[in-house]
Amino acid sequence: MTTVSLQTQTSPTTRRERWAWYLYDFGNSAYAAVVLLAVYSAYFQGVVVGGAEGSRLWGLAVGIAMLVVAITSPILGAIADFSGAKKKFLLFYTIMACVFTAGLFFAEAGNVTIGMGFFILAEIGYRSAQVFYNALLPEIAAPHEMGRISGNGWAIGTAGGILCLLIILPLIVMIDGNLIIRVSLVITAVFFALSALPIFLWLPERAKAKSLPAGENYFSVALKQLSQTVKTASQFKEFLKFMAAFLIFNDGVIMALNFAAIIGAVLYGLDQTQLIIFVIIVQLSNVAGAYAFGNWVDKLGGKRALAISILFMIAAILWLYFNTSATGFYLVGILAGFAMAGIQSVSRTMVSFFAPPGRSAEFYGFFAVAGRTSSFIGPTVYGLIAAEAALWYQAQGETAATAEQLGQKLAILSIGIFLLIGLAILSFVNEKKARSFS
Repeated sequence: MTTVSLQTQTSPTTRRERWAWYLYDFGNSAYAAVVLLAVYSAYFQGVVVGGAEGSRLWGLAVGIAMLVVAITSPILGAIADFSGAKKKFLLFYTIMACVFTAGLFFAEAGNVTIGMGFFILAEIGYRSAQVFYNALLPEIAAPHEMGRISGNGWAIGTAGGILCLLIILPLIVMIDGNLIIRVSLVITAVFFALSALPIFLWLPERAKAKSLPAGENYFSVALKQLSQTVKTASQFKEFLKFMAAFLIFNDGVIMALNFAAIIGAVLYGLDQTQLIIFVIIVQLSNVAGAYAFGNWVDKLGGKRALAISILFMIAAILWLYFNTSATGFYLVGILAGFAMAGIQSVSRTMVSFFAPPGRSAEFYGFFAVAGRTSSFIGPTVYGLIAAEAALWYQAQGETAATAEQLGQKLAILSIGIFLLIGLAILSFVNEKKARSFS
């Protein structure tokens, strides 16, 4: 059987359709800002669980969610490509993310089962939805403008995270206690859902479904398509090298993102209000980074722009390791936010450069495998290092609080190691050769 690949419709997109795509990022970035960065991560570590064990379980929860996405996304991406159903998958996972984010309201102190279980389900929805959201990029942007469109989406999305934080910040300042923190998670779920509506109402899916061959179903066709991709992987050596590099350096990014609030709380004693302010500052620098790297990728090329962003991130990690003040932590956040925007938005754009026509969702599925697999390894490693090192320091006579701080310091170094290794592998990628196959 010869599998016929989908072809993306070439009709131009409207301003409203592009804004529908941007607004989805506007909503899911609110999830990232509140759940992963500013509020829930620190609340889970410090209140739901408590102490160094909170870091261990947080890393494990993130890792489990990422592993599930890594296993399912290649198959589902191929099915979406063949069936022209990227938006249907996007809708399912968006609903899943919003429902279980709201469900985190029930994660009270000591209720580790709900706190961990509902977060894992929300994270699976959030991360899986991104596969199909990213796969819509080639349908709304021509090749020469993908860097700019992707950068715009990242910047507008980050602004959504800032707005959601500004909505919940006054509530947390005025109302003391854990209840308002749990309410903020419901607010975030509603914000995400409302922002996601335009992409389902305004943006048509241009890729068309292909007829199933006799005796086949979408699952069997997807397996055959993936099998064929694996067999012909030699044609995409540069893409595979890029995926190997991304798997490693993305670890560093995800580790920094998922433990930023925990680091701020443990090392610098930041309370919930200060953590929200910190994340708002990081998000503002993220907007600047998204716009800057969105332009640089079109002018300098993807590989060069990506290398610059990784170097900025390594500098931020070194600064963080030696920093001793809360003020310094805020300044590190500015540099890290700028760098992370470049790493994530440029990586997303480079996949669109490498993917052959009609196979965008499949290639973004593999992109998700690399990202989610690395995300399974990185946070788990960070959480284990932080927790085990804290136990070791405590056995040496340090107080529990000091031991936890020293454990976090040691774990921070692991972020830099992942970034350096990823950058080294990236140096072997030939972008010009890769783009000639797309």
